Amino acid sequence: MTPRLRKFALTAHVTSSVGWLGAVIGFLAHAVAGLTSQDAQIVRGAYLMMELTGWFVLVPLSFASLLTGLVQSLGTVWGLFRHYWVLLKLLITVFATIILLTFMQGFSNLASVALEPTLSTVDLGGHHGAASPVVHASAAILLLLVCVVLSIYKPWGMTRYGQRKQHEQRMVSQP
Repeated sequence: MTPRLRKFALTAHVTSSVGWLGAVIGFLAHAVAGLTSQDAQIVRGAYLMMELTGWFVLVPLSFASLLTGLVQSLGTVWGLFRHYWVLLKLLITVFATIILLTFMQGFSNLASVALEPTLSTVDLGGHHGAASPVVHASAAILLLLVCVVLSIYKPWGMTRYGQRKQHEQRMVSQP
């Protein structure tokens, strides 16, 4: 990639990844409000906002982070399989995206329960899996923070594939 394109790809990746982390933090705030509030309107509103945030913010940002990360790794010297930290970030991102999609499909059912105006806070809060959004959001924050740390510290060095490619490049560049 040209330097300008590389910087654009990096900016897109950092923006989508940090946006995903921030959106999960907002989702967690709504999840805690929905789990702990005694006011049925707050619980309903929290569940409905979590569903909107999930489908229209979290899911697109997770795919954007995954796509821009792939572009970034394939278009730079870091490579996709050359460094352990890049490979681990890829695995975490794919795992988190799959879990998010699975969670959101089930969560939509919980949000549809919140639409029922006759239910009380006991009915809403006592619904099977009411603590799940808090648990999922907390786990997502932890995974995304691990990705941030991996991006900054870049631990563990190169994979065997990366070492072999580096050796091949040295052999070609030597007269």
